[in-house]
Amino acid sequence: MRALTRHWTTVVPLLAAVVLAVAWVTHPSGPAVIVVVLALVGAVLSAVQHAEVVAHRVGEPFGSLVLAVAVTVIEVGLILTLMASGGDDASSLARDTVFAAVMITCNGIFGLSLLVGAVRRRVAVFNAEGTGAALATVATLATLSLVLPTFTTSKPGPEFSGSQLAFAAVASLLLYGLFVTVQTVRHPDDFLPVEEEDSDDEQHEPPSTRSTLLSMALLLVALVGVVGLAKMVSPSIEHGVHAAGLPRSAVGVVIAMLVLLPETLAAVRAARRDRVQTSLNLALGSAMASIGLTIPAIALATVWVSTPLTLGLGATQMVLLALTVVVGVLTVVPGRATLLQGGVHLVLFAAFVFLAVSP
Repeated sequence: MRALTRHWTTVVPLLAAVVLAVAWVTHPSGPAVIVVVLALVGAVLSAVQHAEVVAHRVGEPFGSLVLAVAVTVIEVGLILTLMASGGDDASSLARDTVFAAVMITCNGIFGLSLLVGAVRRRVAVFNAEGTGAALATVATLATLSLVLPTFTTSKPGPEFSGSQLAFAAVASLLLYGLFVTVQTVRHPDDFLPVEEEDSDDEQHEPPSTRSTLLSMALLLVALVGVVGLAKMVSPSIEHGVHAAGLPRSAVGVVIAMLVLLPETLAAVRAARRDRVQTSLNLALGSAMASIGLTIPAIALATVWVSTPLTLGLGATQMVLLALTVVVGVLTVVPGRATLLQGGVHLVLFAAFVFLAVSP
């Protein structure tokens, strides 16, 4: 069984890359889109498998950091590509994508991980110090980059001036770098699971260096496939959203969900093994990387891309963000959560999705 798993997780990312290359040239439509979707699903599942191999080798908190940063770097590339080709219609693309990523990770993945952990052990236990530090960093990054542009007056509309954008980019990058240093060097114990792994997991020896390097390479191939294939199906998504009379921001939500599928599945699998802290590391780390890496990259891209950049959130979005932070703090402080806390975060996520399609 293990050999079979190794075989399909090696083949599927390569097949996804081939499908992506063909789709990039042919721009499939109609029934051909089904093949793209199947390749996308396969790439997601294989990415989770390879991420777990790498995580098992390097251990926590490095394991969750690998997947979060890998997905975000490729996601940033996708955003910049769409901004460069989208014209004025793409002015709010970065804001919509980053905000969707924050809501998906801090409510969807966060709540689902707590729910799965609480179902298994009645109470999901995690490290309040590390999780609280991560949540505080996410809240600060989100406020600096997505809330303040709505209230600044140097430039009309919810936009930063050039100097303000530069400050937000530098501050975001420095804060993200500081958090990674604390997480991996200064206080890594604050981000380790409180509960031990199942005995079945403890019996497995860490993978060899060769297997780890192979898995890391295939993980990157799979993630490129996930993001690239998500871009390929985005025209079909846009057509369906337009036909349904939904706002354009709903497209960003759907694409963000597709891109974050590997992290979602990895977080749920960790929670099922009583490693809720690993799940929360993935969720909050992804939210942090989405802001801390995207904003600096976009600020740099504005030197070459003349597309207007709308970063400020609307009133409804700011209310959801504020409620997410408040509820997150109340969830994190005790260091343990029940089904109720998981359910509250999932209801907030459902509210975000509903208001995205019916503002």
